[in-house]
Amino acid sequence: MSQRTGVDYILPLRWDAATSRRERAELTSYLERLRDWADVVVVDGSDEPVFAEHHRAWSPLVRHIRPDRVTPNGKVAGVLTGIDATEQPRIVIADDDVRYTETALADAVGRLGRAGIVAPQNHFRPLPWHARWDTARSLINRALGADYPGTLVVRRELAADGYRGDVLFENLELLRTVEARGGRVEWARDLYVERRPPTPAHFRSQRIRQAYDSFAQPARLAAELALLPALLLQARQPRGYLLWAAAAVAVAERGRRAAGGRRVYRPTAALWAPAWVAERAVTAWLALGWRLRGGVPYAGDRLRQAASPRRGLRTRTTRP
Repeated sequence: MSQRTGVDYILPLRWDAATSRRERAELTSYLERLRDWADVVVVDGSDEPVFAEHHRAWSPLVRHIRPDRVTPNGKVAGVLTGIDATEQPRIVIADDDVRYTETALADAVGRLGRAGIVAPQNHFRPLPWHARWDTARSLINRALGADYPGTLVVRRELAADGYRGDVLFENLELLRTVEARGGRVEWARDLYVERRPPTPAHFRSQRIRQAYDSFAQPARLAAELALLPALLLQARQPRGYLLWAAAAVAVAERGRRAAGGRRVYRPTAALWAPAWVAERAVTAWLALGWRLRGGVPYAGDRLRQAASPRRGLRTRTTRP
């Protein structure tokens, strides 16, 4: 895939002046490589003068445009603008921290031959402490099914009509929308794509929001809400916490070993699972509190719904 092969790569972002020059330089270096593999459009919702600085750096490399619409979830506005601004039959949608290699991109796009949308597996590089903590979440998700990445690869005809922009878990919304339109979802658990870790401050800001995503998966939400009462009851026999910790590590280790995961996840990765489980036991209840107050605080407003139920999407898609 040394030359472009009918692929549009849409990168939505919104940065502020606090973003470091090192982060900008690293993304610029990635765009310099990426433009040889796909037609790239960066949809940039940053304020001036940040947008102007980006335009000077990136417009010689890729298409750099503003979103042409407003949605409560700003990322969706960027994705929909990018879809309208491009025309290739295959589309890669990726957060600004995703870093494909040429081989991984070719593999992901190639899988659209048998699927409507492909969900690769992200993994963090480098690995500061908070990235290791969040890796435990990915491993547990892999053990119980699949992890949700920051990038999706989709057929244009299944995404061109758009998807809801007023939900928090926008990647799940797109996956379910494509599935409702007849596209098969391929969970590519063996296709590993690097992701740059967030700053520690951004990591802290994500904790309750990630827990809120479980409102789109009621069975999971119920299990997560049950964690805190169970852990509090265990206080009568504190030694039982060792069994909880061992169980969490065992589940995460299963996820680490699945689909060749030992190639990218360190042998110690599963040891962070007890910390993540304890976090989710608390943040699930904090997310419930947000729900009762009207939803997740987001860009000065609130998003109440995590994602559309599958049944509702199928009804809307099939309605004459």
